[in-house]
Amino acid sequence: MNGRDRRFTPIDARIGFRAIRVHHGIQYPIGPDPEEALPLRPDHTLRLENVTIGELEQVSLTIASAEVVCLSGISGSGKSRLLRAVADLEDHGGRVFLGDIEQSQIAAHEWRRRVMLVPSESQWWSERVGDHFPDKAEVSGLSELGFDRQVMAWSVSRLSSGEKQRLALLRALAAAPQALLLDEPTANLDPETTETVERWLGSEIRERNMPVIWVAHDAGQIRRLADRAFYLNGHVLEAR
Repeated sequence: MNGRDRRFTPIDARIGFRAIRVHHGIQYPIGPDPEEALPLRPDHTLRLENVTIGELEQVSLTIASAEVVCLSGISGSGKSRLLRAVADLEDHGGRVFLGDIEQSQIAAHEWRRRVMLVPSESQWWSERVGDHFPDKAEVSGLSELGFDRQVMAWSVSRLSSGEKQRLALLRALAAAPQALLLDEPTANLDPETTETVERWLGSEIRERNMPVIWVAHDAGQIRRLADRAFYLNGHVLEAR
């Protein structure tokens, strides 16, 4: 790399044999003329630096784009609170980044749109299912998760817990997040539907290049899904 390229790349990495510049979360290949650089896929790395909430102390973790990190631990160990801290829903110590954007740099509602939490108990604030989805959004995945377009006209009161859980996932992805925080997203599903949801989510995660923190208790699910797995033991994360 010559001096001109070095001045052009305040932050750089190497992918294969191609030099890359990362600027405001966008990756650019570096050529002889910086003006000819074309954008590649955005950098959606999710990074926790010394996050402290409740009993958890100084949790540092980096989740790459399209990587699934599973968290497990006993009830009350702080898994859900950690997700809420990452989603900026609870006060916490430390810092959280998405790409090169820090959580504290943007409005909370905008951060939560980018870093989407799907809680274990989904919230429904209107009677009609379709009212909970972005206006004019193309809802992909309906048929894969066992629905057709008519579900948008259904009353929320007729939904089973499993239907609510699947629709909450569809609702989250319809908002086009850049990272996902999943709190036991298949807890109310039978084994066959669980594997269907896993396959669909895995495909969406890879296609959308999203980093994911997935709280799970089932060892089989963790083996199927996790690129890495951690166990919350007291106030620390332990690699599994």
